[in-house]
Amino acid sequence: MPIRLFRFLGLADGVSLLILLGIAVPLKYFADMPLAVTYVGSIHGAIFIAYAVSIVIVQLTVGWKVYWSLLAVAAAFVPGANFVLDRAVKKREATFQIRAFPVLWIVYAIIFFSFMDLFAQLPIMSTFATSLGASTLIAGIAVGMYSFSNTGGNLLAGILTDRFGPYRLLLIGLAGTTVMLGAYSFVETPEMLLVVRFLHGFIGGFIVPAAFTFVANQSRLEEAGSENAITGAFVGAAAILGPAFSGIMAAQTSAPFVLRTVGLFGGILLLAALVLLRGQLFARTTERVAHLPFHPALVVAFGGAFLLMFSQGALAYLLPLRVEELGFSSRVSGTLLSAFGLTAVLVFLSPARRLFDKWPAVVNFRIGLLLIAAAQFALGVANDIVAFYLILMIYGIGFAFTFPAINVFLFKGTTNCNRGRAYGYFYAFFSLGVVLGSSGLAVVSSDISVLFTSTAGALVIGALFAGFQVGRQAKE
Repeated sequence: MPIRLFRFLGLADGVSLLILLGIAVPLKYFADMPLAVTYVGSIHGAIFIAYAVSIVIVQLTVGWKVYWSLLAVAAAFVPGANFVLDRAVKKREATFQIRAFPVLWIVYAIIFFSFMDLFAQLPIMSTFATSLGASTLIAGIAVGMYSFSNTGGNLLAGILTDRFGPYRLLLIGLAGTTVMLGAYSFVETPEMLLVVRFLHGFIGGFIVPAAFTFVANQSRLEEAGSENAITGAFVGAAAILGPAFSGIMAAQTSAPFVLRTVGLFGGILLLAALVLLRGQLFARTTERVAHLPFHPALVVAFGGAFLLMFSQGALAYLLPLRVEELGFSSRVSGTLLSAFGLTAVLVFLSPARRLFDKWPAVVNFRIGLLLIAAAQFALGVANDIVAFYLILMIYGIGFAFTFPAINVFLFKGTTNCNRGRAYGYFYAFFSLGVVLGSSGLAVVSSDISVLFTSTAGALVIGALFAGFQVGRQAKE
């Protein structure tokens, strides 16, 4: 079945590429029909995403070498190559061995989609708002509206996940987010944009608490750190690919096209969840949903989530200003952030992630926060661009140590009956940290170096406080 799905979508991708290049593009340039590329391009983009997902499914379920997947990806960009590859796969189809599909990877893909949705909006939303006639103020509100309503969605989803299980919440979140991403194509005024942004953020907030609850409930305590490292790798990959994808695609098409394409990916994952996850996730609990107790581990988890994203918000706010202050191009900021993201993903996927299981969570947490604090301080005093790249790599290592650690603390402080609610609060603190880190610092000082130092100081205090809380837990 996976091979046949792959072959069908490969042929469909090959045909749609030929139609796009052979018919739609000539109609655009020689017959003044640009909509031909818009519509055919949308269809081809959806088919390509489905084809890419089928490659991942085959790689996970069929015993073939990685080079087959690489050939499959390459074939999608060469007209006619899909047909040649299909013939080669057909000849060897009987030799491929099917194995059980690891359903956890569907949840990882859903987490990737949720953060891809978030990061793909960043480069395009403010300009899309102004193109609709919005003022600078309204454009800023439109950008922040998503995070504002997303926080409410996180909190509600946490409560509902404990009551009904994550499966239903994942389906609702995927279906609603897919619809709202498509709704941007019908937005014509700034007022409509604000409504869509609010609904998009709210329903999108259902996905992450449910998905992370599932991953946590499938993990054992002694492996919780490495499991969350893999989750962090998908988040990091979305942070790297999302802005690049939307920036490049929007330059060639439009913001609604980009969001529509991301929405099609969500629709494919919705179908995959309906087929592959049904019966896999725990159903509605028959136990009384437990209240979330005060637990030192949860205090560290929530505080760590806030500090981690406060640092991220500060980095997003201050780094471009610091780069501009030193006379470098604004494009340098993007490559610096990519260096941080790539470093974090490499640590998440490397054998080093086993340290997250071997070392106590508080040790990993302190190492991570102190590395990030050192990087924040160094960004405020360094003047050399090469030093900036090294500093951002250190920041990435710190992020890689911190993210799994705070998830382990949440795991320790909860049970299956209240973990969804805990993740709802957890990601609400995430959003709050971003908001205060990106905008709250502006009222502290206008000196960029002072703000970097202040951020570093807050992280150091957080690392010390975590040790105090863990020590208190041990005494109890």
